[in-house]
Amino acid sequence: MRIVDWSDGADGGPAVVLLDQRALPHRTEYLQLTTVDAVVDAIRSLAVRGAPSLGVAGAFGVALAAHRHADDPARVRAEAERIARARPTAVPLALGAHRALARLDDGAPAVLADARAVAADAARVNAAATSRAADLLEAGCPGRPVRLLTLCNTGDLACGEGGSALGAALRLHERGALAEVLACETRPLLQGARLTVWELARAGAPHRLCVDSAGPAALATGLVDAVVVGADRIAANGDVANKIGTYMLACAAARSGVPFLVVAPEETVDPHTPAGAGIVVEERAADEVTGFGGVSTTLPGTPVFNPAFDVTPAELVSAIVTEHRVWSPADVAAARPPASRVG
Repeated sequence: MRIVDWSDGADGGPAVVLLDQRALPHRTEYLQLTTVDAVVDAIRSLAVRGAPSLGVAGAFGVALAAHRHADDPARVRAEAERIARARPTAVPLALGAHRALARLDDGAPAVLADARAVAADAARVNAAATSRAADLLEAGCPGRPVRLLTLCNTGDLACGEGGSALGAALRLHERGALAEVLACETRPLLQGARLTVWELARAGAPHRLCVDSAGPAALATGLVDAVVVGADRIAANGDVANKIGTYMLACAAARSGVPFLVVAPEETVDPHTPAGAGIVVEERAADEVTGFGGVSTTLPGTPVFNPAFDVTPAELVSAIVTEHRVWSPADVAAARPPASRVG
């Protein structure tokens, strides 16, 4: 399944190819993006989403700029910055764009080669992180299959081949060690209902769908062994920015004594952001909340608060699992003197 790819384009010239995630689960449609404007629009409109997939899209977008404007390196650099800023919260988008841009002096083919390397590296990273996370989850439930709760979408669609948090669940399924994934629908754009359920169904993995606010109830009534989520940015202290609703689940998991795991690439950890207060949280358009499917669900002109992400404090995170390590920021946070935790 191609999520983000490249086409040399016999007729229309080079293009970035995207599986349009806005059309799922009912239609499988691909976009052929032949301009940087189209790439930026696809990123902002969530035709491609998920931090690692955004990194791949960003790299291929810069490759497109390098091919389209081979005689104007200043314009390529400007286009790369525009791509990198298209969504501010996710770390991999800017990293992917800047990594590809670093090869600009070597020519457009070199930029494209590095974009392809970003995609290949994502698959290797995902394989290592999901295997480590599956081992950890399986060890926590010896002798029986694991029951998981997740939010948003963290499979191949969001992360490239192998996924992250959902990828860990699917590794358990491959081992015969998954009892069920309880997938939150993920308002307002239903990435859980549309995308996570689609990926679970394709894999034949046992699952149920629930409204976001049912997640804490599932935790409180003992239906869940662990919460697994991804991350768009992780501060140096272990505070985690992820899809809105994550903080709610982390609070409920802590109250119920259920482990809360974050599965994400090491590159998502931002050493330049000391704590979650420094993470820029994208706020999206009001119409994502005021209606659905072209039907208004509230009064016209209703003011809206629509953050795409929230920040979960490190002390609520049982473990962050990357391709390199298992990190327990809750332990680090608990060891700090109280004064150091203010703010």
